[in-house]
Amino acid sequence: MAPETAYAPGWVHGVGLVLENHLRWYRRNWRATAISSVLQPLLFLLAFGLGFGSLVGSRAAAVTGGAEYLVWLAPALLAMSAVQTGAFEMSYPVLAGFKWRRTYEATTATPIGGGQVALGQLAFVAVKSVLTGAVSLLVIALFGGVRSVGVLGSLVAAVLTGAAVAALVMAFSASRQDEGAAFNALFRFVVLPMTLFSGTFFPIANLPAWVQPLAWVSPLWHGTELARWAAGVGPAGAGAVLGHVAYLLVLLGVGIALSVRLFVRRLGR
Repeated sequence: MAPETAYAPGWVHGVGLVLENHLRWYRRNWRATAISSVLQPLLFLLAFGLGFGSLVGSRAAAVTGGAEYLVWLAPALLAMSAVQTGAFEMSYPVLAGFKWRRTYEATTATPIGGGQVALGQLAFVAVKSVLTGAVSLLVIALFGGVRSVGVLGSLVAAVLTGAAVAALVMAFSASRQDEGAAFNALFRFVVLPMTLFSGTFFPIANLPAWVQPLAWVSPLWHGTELARWAAGVGPAGAGAVLGHVAYLLVLLGVGIALSVRLFVRRLGR
């Protein structure tokens, strides 16, 4: 039996090894991503939750179901932060792994395959979203944005949403040979509009009727609705909740399937 076959890790073990590698790197370099992962959501919290929220005051109750604006906004900020983290982590860093740093080629020089590399990368982004989301949740609680333990479910919904977006962006990045203007267009015409028009800061019912269908296809809208439902400040019923979960799981599955296929094709195994 060839040495490579004798010492080849199982599929799940291989994914775990890739995840461990990313976590070891993150343990030493987490400060480099702290601004985008934690400070940016905090700034949104201060600007909109406290600043804008103080302006709307009790008038916001008509659209928040009676909840304070900060409490209504907090679950959406968790989902928004997870989406932004997932989109960024799967853009330039993924292309760097293929083209500039070539860490993926180094990894697949071992018995670990391209599909395991892709899933390990996605698992790392999910774990990172849990860690940074927990810190953000603690900050939100300190500012009075938590009213129920159900907000922990909001964190789960946010991680699911971020993973769904991350998987799709990873597939897109794996198909690129050069970044060109592709990533700028992605953030400018997909991520930014998704942040603004997915019900994060105001209900999509306030949007023009012709814009609302665009919000319905946004993963962030589904994640935001789920996060608010978990926190007890959303009107979603059981059928709507299942619909939101199913939509995000379908996107996650499609993104994973495409990413694994493209990683295997590009890395040769």
